[in-house]
Amino acid sequence: MITTKLSLKSKIALGIVLALTIFLWAVPTSFFGIEGLTPTMQRTLAIFVFTALMWIIEVIPTWTTSVVSMVIMLLTISNKGLGFMMYDGAGASVDYKSIMAAFADPVIMLFLGGFVLAIAASKVGLDVILAKALLKPFGKNPKMILLGFLLIIGVFSMFMSNTATAAMFLTFLAPVIASLPQGEKGKIGLALAIPIAANLGGMGTPIGTPPNAIALGALQNAGIDITFVDWMIRMVPYVLVMLFLAWILLSVMFPFETKAIELKIEGTSNAPKRDKIIVSITFAITILLWVCENWFGISANIVALIPFAVFTATGVFTSKDLKEIDWSVLWMVAGGFALGTALNKTGLASCLINAVPFAEWNIFVVMLVGGFICYLLSNFISNSAAANLIVPILAVVGTALLDNPTSAEGFIAAGGLKTLIVGVAVSASLAMCLPISTPPNALAHTTGVIQTKQMAVVGLIVGVIGFVLGYGMLISIGF
Repeated sequence: MITTKLSLKSKIALGIVLALTIFLWAVPTSFFGIEGLTPTMQRTLAIFVFTALMWIIEVIPTWTTSVVSMVIMLLTISNKGLGFMMYDGAGASVDYKSIMAAFADPVIMLFLGGFVLAIAASKVGLDVILAKALLKPFGKNPKMILLGFLLIIGVFSMFMSNTATAAMFLTFLAPVIASLPQGEKGKIGLALAIPIAANLGGMGTPIGTPPNAIALGALQNAGIDITFVDWMIRMVPYVLVMLFLAWILLSVMFPFETKAIELKIEGTSNAPKRDKIIVSITFAITILLWVCENWFGISANIVALIPFAVFTATGVFTSKDLKEIDWSVLWMVAGGFALGTALNKTGLASCLINAVPFAEWNIFVVMLVGGFICYLLSNFISNSAAANLIVPILAVVGTALLDNPTSAEGFIAAGGLKTLIVGVAVSASLAMCLPISTPPNALAHTTGVIQTKQMAVVGLIVGVIGFVLGYGMLISIGF
């Protein structure tokens, strides 16, 4: 059914993935040469390879792959799956509840609340009001307007989907770009400012982008909690430094000849005044509770559900608005959480780690290689998919390093598990070299003023600088 809609190339790719998965599933466990590998671990390995390859080639949507892999896990490696799969000697099974719990993981709820907050703010026009107020101080000087867009888009992306933020500000910027002279280089910088700021800004808060949520989820599973404000204390200054460096880079590479730009932000909402007041107050209280998590003692995951409850109870957020939530992102992330659970609960992760002498590797090599692989993958596939692939593996690697007396001290000194996992989230968000790298990149490319090579050069420079500064910050001050 699905395959009838696929191109010949996609059908061939799908056939290769299925053939490889079946091969890995069916060969004797001795084929892998891994001591202690059980049939359940082997099935988990086959599912992991299937999921990874399907995320990369995207024959079907990434969230669909997540759901399919979770169902396969429930049927073949869980304690309530197909009975004949769980024979004596098959190895440890996974509690089916722990796999299904991935759909309602606390981090998923955190992201859900962020989506609801952003949708409600847009519905009552709060986003446009804030954009007008925040961009007004930057005046008409082109370079200052460029800085204004970078900073404000970055701030918005900390609390809204970076795709939604990019789309909104592209609407504001489109008439400005159209009004500039044909040979004006500055409009290339303005157009590039949107995806750069959106991608960088998402790193500022735990809800800014899916890789952050994936990293938080892995750390929570390891018994490590990072509060909302702890995350912001480290990442917001980093984001601001990166935005300032991006401003310098864009100003130098694409200098303005135009002396003044008239920035007109249109947009009003017909929402009742009552709804605007409810959303504004709830928005402010939610952000306050997130930032002051240590003072109030309320988990950020719980705080995220407050706007959901308030908006639905008051009628601001209706059943129709539920359709606006990006459920595909939530299910995509949930699939990664479930995969991590399967890797750990079956014992496959520790079995693989024991087979590779990570403890003998330099700690910094482990960290940087993990981040580089995620960065490289994220330029070609969804950054969520890349983080979902890398984080579960590195979480187990980090745990093994902590458990090994010869590596534990050095690993802790380098920032430990927090630096290892958060570094991957940072690396995923820094991948912005191609129009396909992130949705904001694709949106900016549709303006027609950016050449792919221009995006690639700027994206690579920002990525390299961000990679060096990010790991430098994480290793030197930690979380």
